Amino acid sequence: MGPDEKGLAFFEIALNPDFALVARDETGRVLGLAGFKTRDGSFAGGNMSDLARVYGWFGAIWRALVLSVLERELKPGVFQMDGIFVAAEARGKGVGTALLNAIKCEARNHNMSEVQLDVIDTNPRARSLYEREGFLPLGQEKTGPLKYLFNFSSATKMSWVVGPD
Repeated sequence: MGPDEKGLAFFEIALNPDFALVARDETGRVLGLAGFKTRDGSFAGGNMSDLARVYGWFGAIWRALVLSVLERELKPGVFQMDGIFVAAEARGKGVGTALLNAIKCEARNHNMSEVQLDVIDTNPRARSLYEREGFLPLGQEKTGPLKYLFNFSSATKMSWVVGPD
């Protein structure tokens, strides 16, 4: 989404905190975040006019085309995880697991039947976490020549079925 300053400006417009769960330490510092998408909205939003406001129309058009490759159709009953991150200093301390459990609870609270997420091939630690937490692979999509732009070759869609508490 570069250059960095423009990417940050776009994210300020496009990210909706109403669709994110945040893990903080006792001082309030953010340790991690999990975004999600429902029929009501998504953490990672933004539209063509938002892109154009930051990048101009030419920059907006080509970025929208590239980003459209990453867009996922939202099926009824599916709670789509829309990104997760854990601060480097908090990794390996259970923050990711806590965020995944919070996502599962949120899905249950929204009466969803399934949580889905995509994990890229360059993040095997995340995939291991998802598998430990009961997510199963549904399929894989390759990025083709866009792998040079995205810095990953494929993404695996994974699913966790919402059961009783």
